[in-house]
Amino acid sequence: MLHNILRSPKKRSKVIQVPIDSGLLSHIDETAGLVAENRAEFIREACRQRLRDLETKELERRYVEGYRREPEDPTGARTNAKLLARVVPRERW
Repeated sequence: MLHNILRSPKKRSKVIQVPIDSGLLSHIDETAGLVAENRAEFIREACRQRLRDLETKELERRYVEGYRREPEDPTGARTNAKLLARVVPRERW
C-alpha cells in the first residue's frame, strides 16, 4: 500500500525528466522558496500528497460500496443515535 512506500526508509533516488510549462515552474519555484524547500523536495512532497489523496478517495469509495452492498441495520442506527444522545451532552468540549 501507499503508506508503506511513504514511510519506508529512503531508497536510492532516480533522476527523472518531467516537462512543466514555464508558468507552473515559476510558481513552484516561488512557492518552494516561501516554504524554505528546494524545487525537487517541493515536487516530491506534492507527489506524495497526490498519492495520499488518491488512496483516501479509494478507501472512501470502498467504504461507500460496502455500505451499499450491506446497508446498516436501521435498528442499530437508532440504538447508536440514542446512546450518542446520552453521551455527547456529558462531553466537555
